[in-house]
Amino acid sequence: MSETPEHVKCLIIGSGPAGYAAAIYAARADLKPVMYEGPVPGGQLTQTTEVDNYPGYPKGRTGPEMMEDLKAQAQRFETDVRSGWVTKVDLSGPVHKVWVDEKTEIHADAVIISTGASANWLGLPNELRLRDLGGGVTACAVCDGFFYRGQTVALVGAGDSACEEATYLAKLCPKVYMLVRKDMFRASKAMVHRVENTPNIEVLFNTEVKDVLGEHAVEGLITVNNKSGEERKLDVTGLFIAIGHKPATDLFKGWLDMDETGYLKHTPDRTTTKIPGVFVAGDAADRIYRQAVTSAGTGCMAALDAERYLAAAGKH
Repeated sequence: MSETPEHVKCLIIGSGPAGYAAAIYAARADLKPVMYEGPVPGGQLTQTTEVDNYPGYPKGRTGPEMMEDLKAQAQRFETDVRSGWVTKVDLSGPVHKVWVDEKTEIHADAVIISTGASANWLGLPNELRLRDLGGGVTACAVCDGFFYRGQTVALVGAGDSACEEATYLAKLCPKVYMLVRKDMFRASKAMVHRVENTPNIEVLFNTEVKDVLGEHAVEGLITVNNKSGEERKLDVTGLFIAIGHKPATDLFKGWLDMDETGYLKHTPDRTTTKIPGVFVAGDAADRIYRQAVTSAGTGCMAALDAERYLAAAGKH
């Protein structure tokens, strides 16, 4: 551990669209931001193949390319982007303390949390392999449904988000299989009615995915009925997983308020938390939209909130 902790004006934890947008705005406000990229530099977008719904990219861009663009823009304004993982925090005082990789202590006047969230997956070898290949396994119907227009797809999930994604896909695809592990939905009655009133959604209860077929892209699924043991082959070209997300916020338990899933709570229409000088942006606080463009917007908000806080405190 360093003898004299480094003191920074604005510390950004996490490096997805929210973190980089915060960095761009903070740097332009002369907050001299320091960013620690975290365990997955660039966040979820680095696991995304084509991104076609982010404004300003008429020809599309891969997720990793977009994150390199954002990183270069942040560094152009002298953001100090560092590799490292914040492993401990102490938010008890007016100066916030964090430890990077369990050894380097940093003191910050303002902290912007943009640690993001990650999708839950089934954990099947071929599911994860095809996901990483960009071969038809995804956790975002709004992001990727467009690519499956006119095709038959399957979606796994039983909650409100799963129902919403299934009905979204049903507008693009002639057939959507909805695979529900139990014998009932977990969704609200209103969302269940939407699914039941969509004729091209076929719900298969007590059904789980046993394997995902295809070498380079999804060519079908083997499903199993967990009551009867009966197996069935579904001819689909896309598999959408909608079994929830896990925000990367365990680090802040006991310090910040969060909901039952772990999403950080903040002031409505602001990015402020219950601790002065600590702000949150992106998917770590967003259980509804989870889009790159909305994350970037909240990153901008967090930087503006941080600048105003520091100015009011006489630290900027």
